[in-house]
Amino acid sequence: MSDHIGVVEDDTNIQNIVSAYLKKEGFHVTVMESAEKAWELWETQPPDMWILDIMLPGMDGYEFCKKIRNESNVPIIIISAKDDEIDKILGLELGGDDYLTKPFSPRELLARVKRVFKRTQPQAEVSEVGHDRIKVDNMLIHQSDRRIFWNGEEQDVTTKEFDMLLLFAENVNRAFSREELLIKIWGEDYFGSDRAVDDLVKRIRKKLTDIPLETVWGYGYRLRSEEDQT
Repeated sequence: MSDHIGVVEDDTNIQNIVSAYLKKEGFHVTVMESAEKAWELWETQPPDMWILDIMLPGMDGYEFCKKIRNESNVPIIIISAKDDEIDKILGLELGGDDYLTKPFSPRELLARVKRVFKRTQPQAEVSEVGHDRIKVDNMLIHQSDRRIFWNGEEQDVTTKEFDMLLLFAENVNRAFSREELLIKIWGEDYFGSDRAVDDLVKRIRKKLTDIPLETVWGYGYRLRSEEDQT
């Protein structure tokens, strides 16, 4: 069965272009012009990904993104005419997995859709059972089904929170610069501010209380551990 993508956009022209490109690639697409209709779809036939405009009639995209994130970590790509840095940061803070500014190339959107799916969907196979899990002190990561446990309790994390924690867990005690983290977590074509890194770290620290995710002043961050990674 093909992946189901919900497109929430009130511009008919953009609806048609985005839908045509996605369908050509084999995706099942449902187009809606409002967040209210999108929420009805979520409750009856939830998509595997959302492509979400911010400026919508009624409930805006930010509020819809927030509501979805209260229930699920389903991937969300935000598309918006708002190109200010603060708007991008807000979209990512609320749980967006990517942010694309209008006007955009449909090919670029398609590339980002594929990349986000590749990053968020579990791999079909794991070569060795032991390699599927990484444990660092009080944190246990199940890679194949993208689950995080902290002090024995499963945590509700977003796609980017998981990606950052996995990166740090695979590189314990190594310091990463903000620029490195932007490239590794957001991709080489991300042109936003490195403040997005700081905001993501802040959210992780809030969820995983007392995690030894240290600031390397003037440089970036590292996950400190006195134990060997197992």
